[in-house]
Amino acid sequence: MGFSFSTLAMAVSAIVEHVRRREAIQQGFRDNAHAVINMSAMWLVPQYCLHRLAEALSIIGQNEFYYSELPKTISSIAASLFLLGLAVANLLASVILNTIEKLTRGSGKEGWIATNINQGHYDRYYWVLGVISFINLLYFVVCCWAYGPCVNEKVKDECIQEPNEHM
Repeated sequence: MGFSFSTLAMAVSAIVEHVRRREAIQQGFRDNAHAVINMSAMWLVPQYCLHRLAEALSIIGQNEFYYSELPKTISSIAASLFLLGLAVANLLASVILNTIEKLTRGSGKEGWIATNINQGHYDRYYWVLGVISFINLLYFVVCCWAYGPCVNEKVKDECIQEPNEHM
């Protein structure tokens, strides 16, 4: 669910940014990054709620996986794996941002990640992140399918099948 909400949050972020940029340009603020446009900040609420929901569900899912599949004696390592994943994700986010900026910056024109938010195309950047989130969701589904049932389900299945074998 966390990966699904993350993909949805990126799509909502892209749509809201597209609307914000269009409003800024229509109000004549294309060259003024510090102008205040006539648009409610409430437009940001859905995307932030979706981002936080995605984060919460991902944290819960990862911790549950680590604690159910790893031996109890290394439970502190399980918590560290989550933090390691966050660190790698932050580094990867910087690489993605720099790569997109280099690829989209042309000769004499601003790239998608411009210093003037009204001239940049952050909406396109959010769409790229949404596609990456969707690919991550598909990868997660494939990994879950390949991994098979967790330890608790295996034990439960063995307990259910055991009495039938003795009959």
